[in-house]
Amino acid sequence: MAKDKKKSGDKKAAKAAKAAKQEKKAGKKDKKQASKNKDIDSDTESVDLDAVLAQYAKEQEQYHAITEVACDPPSARTSGTIIANPANENELFIFGGEYFNGATAHFFNDLFVYNVKKDTWNKVTSPNSPLPRSGHAWCRAANTKDIYLFGGEFSSPKQGTFYHYNDFWRLDPTSREWTRVEQKGKAAGPPARSGHRMVGFKQYIILFGGFQDTSATTKYLNDLWIYDCVNFAWHTPKLQSARAVPDARSSFTLLPHDQGAVLYGGYSRVKTAVGGKQQQQAKGKKGGGGGGGGASRMVLKPKVHEDTWFLRITPPAADQPSGSLPTVSWERRKRPANPPNPPRAGATMAFHKGRGIMFGGVHDVEESEEGIDSEFFNQLFVWNIERNRYMPLTLRRPKANANKRAAQQANISRRQRGKADEEELLANLKALEMKAGGNVSPDSDEGEKNESEKEEEDDEARPEKPRIFEFPHPRFNAALAVQADTLYIYGGTFEKGDREFTFDELWSVNLNHLDGVTELFKRDLEDWQGSEDEADSEDDDASEEEEDSGDEEQSSLVSPVSTAPTSITASPIMTSKESPDEDPGTTEEISALTDTLPHPRPFESLRAFYARTSEAWQNIVVDELSRSARGVEKTPKEIKKAAFERAEEKWWDCREEIRALEDEQEAAGIGEVVSLVDKEGASAGAGRRR
Repeated sequence: MAKDKKKSGDKKAAKAAKAAKQEKKAGKKDKKQASKNKDIDSDTESVDLDAVLAQYAKEQEQYHAITEVACDPPSARTSGTIIANPANENELFIFGGEYFNGATAHFFNDLFVYNVKKDTWNKVTSPNSPLPRSGHAWCRAANTKDIYLFGGEFSSPKQGTFYHYNDFWRLDPTSREWTRVEQKGKAAGPPARSGHRMVGFKQYIILFGGFQDTSATTKYLNDLWIYDCVNFAWHTPKLQSARAVPDARSSFTLLPHDQGAVLYGGYSRVKTAVGGKQQQQAKGKKGGGGGGGGASRMVLKPKVHEDTWFLRITPPAADQPSGSLPTVSWERRKRPANPPNPPRAGATMAFHKGRGIMFGGVHDVEESEEGIDSEFFNQLFVWNIERNRYMPLTLRRPKANANKRAAQQANISRRQRGKADEEELLANLKALEMKAGGNVSPDSDEGEKNESEKEEEDDEARPEKPRIFEFPHPRFNAALAVQADTLYIYGGTFEKGDREFTFDELWSVNLNHLDGVTELFKRDLEDWQGSEDEADSEDDDASEEEEDSGDEEQSSLVSPVSTAPTSITASPIMTSKESPDEDPGTTEEISALTDTLPHPRPFESLRAFYARTSEAWQNIVVDELSRSARGVEKTPKEIKKAAFERAEEKWWDCREEIRALEDEQEAAGIGEVVSLVDKEGASAGAGRRR
């Protein structure tokens, strides 16, 4: 019995020591928060944001012309934007952002140009450019090659006072000239905001959502605005009152579609009633008397949205007068199949050939007495927009035992291989056109050859970069862009305790091969200026983690993200008629590989797929044109171009399923599978198996 009492006493002492440690830690946090509030109060009283922004504008006037000079990569920042240059497939633009070092925040309005082929950086200065900001949105216009930017936020150095923009800008990607767009029409334009999203559709720019910080709270928005790039006017479309619309949110995904745009996810804080325990117990009693308890109160709880919406836009008919407004409606889609689990905020997405490419994000678990516990991610997902289905993307490591064929091909220059493949493809196309009675334009073929040779020369001029076979460090709010089938990941934020890590790096992933992640540049930062209490709290966290290491080892064995592909959900946008309350589980299973159209085979490139199926695709295009009575309007070259576009769309639509088949074959030791039916002189049927 004495031994049992001793054990009990040891446990009580350990619990008392742990409670004392938590109390000490809570005191440090209260002291730190009081110091932070004091800094914010002094910052609010002493900083005039209008004067600060006026000083920025005055300094900008010293630039009398647009200049572009070589420079180092951009300094560390988050909540900036990156976009592919629509006028030059070799360039990326990076604008704005903010950097917080633990003590002060700094905002940027630099425009950087990254040349993908040459691996060089240029900085653009202009006498007329947007003021420093973060959380803004920009996109390219679908009918032109201009880039449009709206909104964003700015704050005092200690972030005690915030300012939201409502200005609208156009960037000429060729001349690098910024032009502030005056807001005309009945609607003055969207109110100030940040965290919103924009996308281009035909002659329109679509803007939705975001948030505004007021002195009392943060207001999330769900208003929809459309800018007409031809008539130069904003308007708020009239929506049907009986139809549901997306909830207010920010940091969501908004991607283009042939008939409008699609929306997924987002983040907001919603009001939730919280009551005392005694009051909750009293509610369950039939008599309801004598149970005093604490009164309920309203608090703001974070919410990560997982719904999907389609914004259908019907432009006015050609016979309607100029300036007529399009017809706009929201349509709620079913829940996506196999979405990232657990749901995450700050996961960004870029558009690529009918798909969304998602990276990163953070999942916040229930708040405890010590704050919010967060889990960060670095998985890469692809969202097939038409079929409303997610699939994880995994990197492919190089084979350990490279075969002799690969060694021999390494001795042949890329330019020679590309030229040989191009000549073979052109010969096949020429034979098909001669068979169909078409004419081949030698000038166009020569132009295509010259362009291909130029691209190969640019590829050879690019220096080699280090490559890794795992995705970059987990983060949220990374900036994404896709240019020429390559995904670029810039910046982002990671948190540990009270410290923020802003990544100063740029990565690229070839979406066609997924053969590793290329490090374009990477710099480490060691300038955090947070308080000493943060370091003490991290030491306390480390000691507590050692005490509970057994529990953590068990929990680390469970993966938070399911990587098993689920069934494919048939939810085409073109026929979306379901109601918001429809059961998302009742879906039809289809596959992109089971329809009657030609589909690619494992290990078959896009070039090889089109060379094999080009005649079938041309027949499909001709049949579609004959049914629409427009066959006489297309030349053989236009039919060939349309056939290639259809084949390319099919190749990318099947890419994830084909890649899964390739991985299964490689795991089984099977290489590229060649159909004997396609080989000349090969036999078929039972005799072929002998």
